[in-house]
Amino acid sequence: MASAKNTICLWYDKDAEAAARFYAETFPDSSVGAICRAPGDHPSGKAGEVLTVEFTVAGIPCLGLNGGPTFKHNEAFSFQIATDDQDETDRYWNAIVGNGGQESACGWCKDKWGISWQITPRVLTEALAVGGDEAKRAFQAMMGMKKIDVAAIEAARR
Repeated sequence: MASAKNTICLWYDKDAEAAARFYAETFPDSSVGAICRAPGDHPSGKAGEVLTVEFTVAGIPCLGLNGGPTFKHNEAFSFQIATDDQDETDRYWNAIVGNGGQESACGWCKDKWGISWQITPRVLTEALAVGGDEAKRAFQAMMGMKKIDVAAIEAARR
């Protein structure tokens, strides 16, 4: 991963390695790379503790930084994972929510570290891209959902 020109840096309190390992186990084209330990004590940790973790989430290079409790995640940043069907949608949603995360609205959820995820079936993205009445119907259907119901979006499109 060191060759990436641009990397998303995500600030964790102290669990960057655990988060990276969870993402690598959950999403295809994901992995954990180099782990850097702090060469000395610092404001949020001690020498020898994990400072940074290189990881990839669904092909996107990331760096997890164990920076302490100063900064918290919010919905201004999210990973959007495109899914092909209800089974894939359910698998990712249940992995995130079922591992200490929480549901939100319109296909959004948070993992236990506070990172926001949009688990977005392609049928929804495609319906919105069409525009017009079809997009309006799909959008209205989505507005009442937490996890996206693929069959309900397909029905709304018709």
